[in-house]
Amino acid sequence: MKKKILIIRFSSFGDIVQAMSVLRPLKTRSTDSEIHWLTRSEFSNLVTLSPYVDRVISFDKKSGLLGLIKLGFQLRSEGYELIYDAHRNTRSAILRWIFLGIHIVSRPKSRWKRILLFTFRINKFPWPFRGMKSYLEPLRLPDSELHQQWSFSSEVTTKVDQLVGENFVCLAPSAAWEMKRWPLSHWKELINLKSETRFVVLGGPADTFCEELVQVAPERVSNLAGKLSLIESCYAVSKANALVSADTGLIHVADILGVKGLSLVGPTAFGFPTNSNIETLEVDLPCRPCSKDGRGGCSQEVWQKCMVDIRPEAVSSKI
Repeated sequence: MKKKILIIRFSSFGDIVQAMSVLRPLKTRSTDSEIHWLTRSEFSNLVTLSPYVDRVISFDKKSGLLGLIKLGFQLRSEGYELIYDAHRNTRSAILRWIFLGIHIVSRPKSRWKRILLFTFRINKFPWPFRGMKSYLEPLRLPDSELHQQWSFSSEVTTKVDQLVGENFVCLAPSAAWEMKRWPLSHWKELINLKSETRFVVLGGPADTFCEELVQVAPERVSNLAGKLSLIESCYAVSKANALVSADTGLIHVADILGVKGLSLVGPTAFGFPTNSNIETLEVDLPCRPCSKDGRGGCSQEVWQKCMVDIRPEAVSSKI
C-alpha cells in the first residue's frame, strides 16, 4: 500500500502556487507516496494542474464548521502517514485536532516576527523572504528542482492560443491592494519604450483601467483582463516570452513554471520569488517593507515612492 500524504492549503492564489513548490521534491523523496491536497473549491482546478498531485480534495466554505468537521473525519479514515499544514489558520487548526495521533508538520506563521517587523521595524526574517523556501523548510526539502510542467486541458490551450498567438510579453498591472501596484503611467511608458514588443495584459473583470494600456498601442497590446479564467491566465503566462508583474499570484506562476519574469516589489514583505528565472526590481528605502500584503498607508511625501521610483527605463532594459 502506498504511503499517503495530505497537504492543507486553502487559499489564496499566490500562496497556493508557492506552496505547490513542495510537490516535486516531496514526490522525488517519497517515490512510492500518494500526495493529496486539501484546498478551497475555487482553487481545486489550480492544484490539479500539477502532475505531482494524486488527488485534490475540495472544501466548500459555504458548508461551514459542520462541513469542515465532517470532511475532517472522512479524511482521517484515509490513513495518512504525514499531514503538512501549510496554512495554519482556524480551519486547519480544527483539522489538526481531528488528526491527533497522525504525524503533522506545520509551516510556522511567525506572528511575533511579523509584529517586530511591521510595528517596531525589526526584521528577524531571512531576507529577502522567499515564499517557496518557507514552504520547503518545514519538510526539510531541498530548494532545487522546483520547476514544474503543468497540464492544461485542450479547451484551455485552444482558447488561449487563438487569443494570444506567439511571441508576446505578459503584463499583470493589477494587484489586490493599490499600494503594491506599479503606477499606470509607468506601464504606459514601458509599452512606448518597447516599440517592437507585443503585449498581452492579464487581470480580472474589475480591472477596467487595463483598457487604457491598449490605447497606447492598439496594434501591439491585447487586453485580456476579465476575459480569461485563472487557469487560462496561468496558461498564457506559460506561453509568454516574459512576464512583468508586481507582487501578484501570476509572478509566482512564472516562477514555478520557469518563465522569465520581472517582479516589481514595493511595500510588501513576503512576495519575493525564489528561482533564478525571475529578477526582482526594487528601491532601497528605510521604510520598506511596510505591509504584509499591500494594505495600509504610505509614510513618504511621494505616495507609493517605492513603486514610483522603479523606473520604466529600468524595466524596459530587462525585457
